[in-house]
Amino acid sequence: MPKTPTVHFEAASTLAVVVSSNEPLLFLSDDQKVIAASASFCRAFEVDPATVPGKRLSELGNGEWAMPKLASLLKATVSGSAQIEAYEIDFKRPKQKTRNLVVNARTLDDGDTDHIRLLLAVTDVTDARAEARLKDDLIRDKAILLQEVQHRVANSLQIIASVLMQSARRVQSEEARGHLHNAHHRVMSIAALQKQLSTSNSGTVELRTYLTQLCQSLGASMIADPNRLSIQVTVDNSAVEADVSVSLGLIVTELVINALKHAFPDERTGTIVIDYRSSGNDWALSVTDNGIGIPAGNDAPKAGLGTGIVEALAKNLKGGIQVSDAGPGTAVKISHQENAGVRTDSSTVA
Repeated sequence: MPKTPTVHFEAASTLAVVVSSNEPLLFLSDDQKVIAASASFCRAFEVDPATVPGKRLSELGNGEWAMPKLASLLKATVSGSAQIEAYEIDFKRPKQKTRNLVVNARTLDDGDTDHIRLLLAVTDVTDARAEARLKDDLIRDKAILLQEVQHRVANSLQIIASVLMQSARRVQSEEARGHLHNAHHRVMSIAALQKQLSTSNSGTVELRTYLTQLCQSLGASMIADPNRLSIQVTVDNSAVEADVSVSLGLIVTELVINALKHAFPDERTGTIVIDYRSSGNDWALSVTDNGIGIPAGNDAPKAGLGTGIVEALAKNLKGGIQVSDAGPGTAVKISHQENAGVRTDSSTVA
């Protein structure tokens, strides 16, 4: 007898919480009869609150809650052999849109040890699921559009390169022909960059593969005799954002083209080495050749288009440029240090 008032008090408290809840809740007996339903549940699923108490869950509304799998899970929850957590159901009613619901259920100890009661919480995720599907569709459409743009860009670059080569064959001026050949090499290097980036499935680019394939493309288009000249790439396991990789790739392109044009005259043999290393936010890219080096004094070449391109790209990456004697040859190093100022030494990249 002393226990009875406590039982009634605990049950009344649970009923009050359920009825006043802003979330769709059901308070069920162990045989799945409804003890109480929150007002929000009745509003959400168009159930008359006055008809709810005493009905079985399967009898609510027009029978749309008669779900054998849900009933079986609730029975198993009462026995302690299962627990309903984030169980998804399709809630169907005649002439209405199917709704996606997530159901959670747990047993409650309300002081009555003779009967197990269940608290059933229902969350409508229809809109959330629709938004997720829309987002997935947009991502898929964006990927398809990006692939189409990449194909168009690649085709356009090939056309431009072809036009430049045709023009180079027609002009009489050696100087003009040289400029057209330089433009052709730059277009082809950009095409190689675009090809490498188009194969990246994420927002970052693994530099070792990227720079290796880029230099292979440059070598194939500019080195007639691989036994005389070669390009070597040594890169650590760094990965960078796609826009950073573009800048690094263009810098490498300009410096390699410059070395191939000027460092090995008179059929000299030699090697160009590209090296990249990073530690935290600090990084260093170097392009070194073992050619004739940069002439000094009056023989020093004037800074050309390549110089401006490399300096602009290095500045964009917040990197400094250092040009030094590699003994033999020339070393150009672009580096960034988090706690150091940007320094640019005058260089002569054609």
